[in-house]
This record gives sequence, C-alpha cells and structure tokens, in this order.
Amino acid sequence: MERIPILQMGACLLVTIQVDMQDQTALALQDDLAAKIEATGAHGVLIDISALEIVDSFIGRMLASISGIARVLDAVTVVVGMQPAVAITLVELGLSLRGVRTALNVERGMHMLSLSMKGRGHDSEL
Repeated sequence: MERIPILQMGACLLVTIQVDMQDQTALALQDDLAAKIEATGAHGVLIDISALEIVDSFIGRMLASISGIARVLDAVTVVVGMQPAVAITLVELGLSLRGVRTALNVERGMHMLSLSMKGRGHDSEL
C-alpha cells in the first residue's frame, strides 16, 4: 500500500497527494496525519489535491474526517488545488465538505493558515 508523505514546514504540515487515492491509502493518510499532528504539535495542515482528477464520495468524506480530526487536535486544515471537475462531482454527490476550508492554490492556502493561526494565538511562522 502506498503512503502519502507528510512534510513539516514550521508549525504546519504539508500533504501533497500525487496519486489517485484508493480507500486504504486515504485511511492510512488519516491515521498518519493524526499521529504526525500529535507528534509535532502542528497547528496547521495544508492538503494539496491538485493532482487528483477524480474524487469519490468516500475520499470526499475522508477529507472532511481528516479536517475534523485535525480540528480536535488543535490544527486548522486547508484543502487546496481542487480542480473544477472534482468540485462539480462533490456537489453532485451531495458532499459540501462542511467544516473544510478550501483555497485555490498553495500560496492562498498558506496565507489562510497563517491568518487563522495568528487569530488563534499560535505562532504563525510558516
């Protein structure tokens, strides 16, 4: 099974998904990310899905779940790089990704994390 790398950048974790996610890969990412947030004390998570061309309902729910888990562990999650076709598919599936923050690209996502962390009194050094 493939593992998605999780990189630390200051107080944030960066996840770049470069492969089509299978259900087991998504479940492993959820577990790995929760462990990494706990181990590093990260306050921000940026998930880049720009390489994903297809997102099914399971992957959509996993993104929402990952965001919820991060929130409980005191980290803000921003999903970036969603392609228009993916956004359309998620809406057609009835998945609004409630509670998941999104940005068009990595730069905007990092800015959003920085503002969010600063507003919550965390060190905003990215």
